Parts: sequence; C-alpha cells; structure tokens
Amino acid sequence: MKKKCTWLLAALLLVGLLIGASVLYRHLSESQPAPEQLAQETTEGDYIAAPDFTVYDGEGNPAKLSDCLGKPVVLNFWASWCGPCKQELPDFQRVYNEMGEDVQFLMVNMTDGIQETREKAEAFLEDKSYTLPVFFDTEFSAVRAYGVTALPCTYFIDAQGHLITYAAGAIDEETLRRGIGLIS
Repeated sequence: MKKKCTWLLAALLLVGLLIGASVLYRHLSESQPAPEQLAQETTEGDYIAAPDFTVYDGEGNPAKLSDCLGKPVVLNFWASWCGPCKQELPDFQRVYNEMGEDVQFLMVNMTDGIQETREKAEAFLEDKSYTLPVFFDTEFSAVRAYGVTALPCTYFIDAQGHLITYAAGAIDEETLRRGIGLIS
C-alpha cells in the first residue's frame, strides 16, 4: 500500500511539473509589446568597446564581430521559438532590404541544440522567406560576451566597434531606424 501511494504521489508531482513547465513556456513564447525607447546612448568619451565573439554561418564557417567593423553593426539575438522575435523580424527584414549595403546586420540565433537547432531556425527562415544574414551561436560565445538573458535583444555598434546603445525586448521599425541613426 505504501509503495502504491509513493508511486501515485510521484506521478502527480510529475504531472504538476509538466503542466507548470507548459504554462511557463507558453508565457515566455507569447508576444510582448515593443519597448518604445532605446537604452541611454553612450556619449563621446564614455565609449564602451563592443565585445568580440565567434559565431558560425549556415555552412559552419566562423565569423567574428571584429571582421564586420568599418560599417555600423546591428547585432540581434533571436530564436525561432521566441514570440517577440517573430514579431520584430519582418521589420528587420524591411530595414535590411533598404540599408543592408551600408549597415552590417548580424542576426545571431541562440542555438542550444535542443529547443533551438540550426535546422529549426533555417526551416523557419525559409518558410518566412527571410534573407537576413543569420549566424548560429552554438558555443554561446556571443550570448556570454553580451550577457544576454532574454530574447530578443538588439545592440547598435558604430563602425569603430563602440557599443552605442541597445534594446531589450522586441523593437519596431521606428526604433530600429532610430538605433541605426545613432551609429551611422
């Protein structure tokens, strides 16, 4: 009798944990309203050097932030399961189509190999016909360098490699353009 009670209690606990995890996942995946402002911009003399990192393109070739300097950089962290990321990507695509020659876009996918894989991200991008330059952070070197704890997150880096401002959470096209204006 005691064994049956222990198993029943363990089963109920497991079901409760699964329900809680499901609710939390749905909550984190839902779209959040876009913040209307960027973080306070860095002023001349207070420049912070943007941390370098290595990520990988779709063919597994390494790419570093330092290789992109000489152009302003929009660095965005995202994942295909992230509701707010999905919300902002059409705006990023429109601005990239217009400004991609003059501004380097680094769309860094947080690829953990479980919840997010390269295959899932590439299928999502193909399904939506996105042509943004996407890189995969399979070693979390970019995530660690920037202390990313939530998605999406966008950093605006000038051509000299100074971190000028950032936005935590989904941003709209106007905010994206305002951030690019600060680094151009």
